[in-house]
Amino acid sequence: MGQGSKRAVVAAGALLSLVLAAPLHADVKDGVDAWGRGDYAGAVREWVGPAAKGDPDAQFNLAQAYRLGRGVDADQVQAEALYARAAAQGHVKAADNYGLLLFQKGEREKAIPYVKNAAVRGDPRAQYLVGIAHFNGDLVQKDWRRAYALLTLANGAGLPQARGALAQMDQHIPIADRQAAQVLAASLKSEAEAARARDLAAVDLALGAQDVEPYAAPAPPAPLPPRAGPSGTAAGADFAMGRQAEPAAVPRVEERPRLPDRPASSAGPWKIQLGAFGVAGNADRLWNQLAGRSELAGKAKLKEPAGRLTKLLAGGYASKAAADAACASLKRSGQDCLVTR
Repeated sequence: MGQGSKRAVVAAGALLSLVLAAPLHADVKDGVDAWGRGDYAGAVREWVGPAAKGDPDAQFNLAQAYRLGRGVDADQVQAEALYARAAAQGHVKAADNYGLLLFQKGEREKAIPYVKNAAVRGDPRAQYLVGIAHFNGDLVQKDWRRAYALLTLANGAGLPQARGALAQMDQHIPIADRQAAQVLAASLKSEAEAARARDLAAVDLALGAQDVEPYAAPAPPAPLPPRAGPSGTAAGADFAMGRQAEPAAVPRVEERPRLPDRPASSAGPWKIQLGAFGVAGNADRLWNQLAGRSELAGKAKLKEPAGRLTKLLAGGYASKAAADAACASLKRSGQDCLVTR
C-alpha cells in the first residue's frame, strides 16, 4: 500500500476544498488498473475497503461499478448512496452523476443544485435539463434566452434529444431572443471552460489530489457493503485515478419542453379534472405523462387556480357521456379523475 497522508482544508465562499490522497491511494489505483485489464471483480475488491473508510475516489469508482453492473450486481440504490457520499466530500464527477440520478428518480428539487453545477461545467446532459427547466419555468426562473443557449450547447455536444427540443422552441421563442441566445451560448461556453479548469485541472492523477469547490451535499447515507456479482465484459466507466475520461452517461432522463397551454377546445364544454397540486409544476408533469393517452387525444390542457392549489383538467368533451367514458377508462389504469363542466 502506498504511503501518504490525508488532510482537508475547507474555507468559506470562494476558497477551495483540498483533499490529498490517503495511504489507501494505492488500493484505488490498483483497482483502476484491474478494471483496465477487465478484472472488474478484482477492481471492486480493491475499492471496497477505501470506500468504507471514506475515500471519495474509491466511493465514486465503486458507484460506477454498481451503476454499470460490472464486478457486482447492478444496484442503482448502492450507486446512488456511494455517489452521495463522494459528492458530500466535494468529488465533482460524483456530484454530477448524483444529481442526474436524483433527477431521473423525480427528486428534482434535490437534484437541481447538482445539475446546475454540472451545467456550469459544460455537461451537455445537465445543460439540456437546466435549459428545459428555464423554458418551462420549473425550479428555476423562466428565461427563454438562457434556455435556448443551453440547448444550443447541448446540441453542439451531440446530445440527441437537444435537437428536437430546439425545434419545438423555434416555434415559440421570438427570433430576436434566439439571436441573443447565440451570443449568450458563446459566453456560457467560455464560462464552462473556465469552470472545468478551476474544478478539474487540479486533479493530480498520479497522487490523487483534488482541488474543487465544496458542494452543499446532503448528509451521506450509511455505508452499504457491496455484494459480489458477475463480472462484466467490457470497460467503460469513468474513474477518479488512472485513465480518466468524461463521465459515462447515466440512463437518459425523459424531459421535454412544455409548450404554452392551448385554450379550451370548442368541441364541447365538458372537462375531466385530473388532479389538484400545491406546486403548479406537478400539474405540468402529470400532463406530460398522460398527454399521449387516447382518452385525452385532441383535448386541451387547462390549469385553473383554486385557492393555493392549481387544478389540472382536460377540456373539450362534447358530452357528459364522453367525459364519463374517458374518465372511467383512466380510472381503470389507476389515474384518478372526475368529470366537471
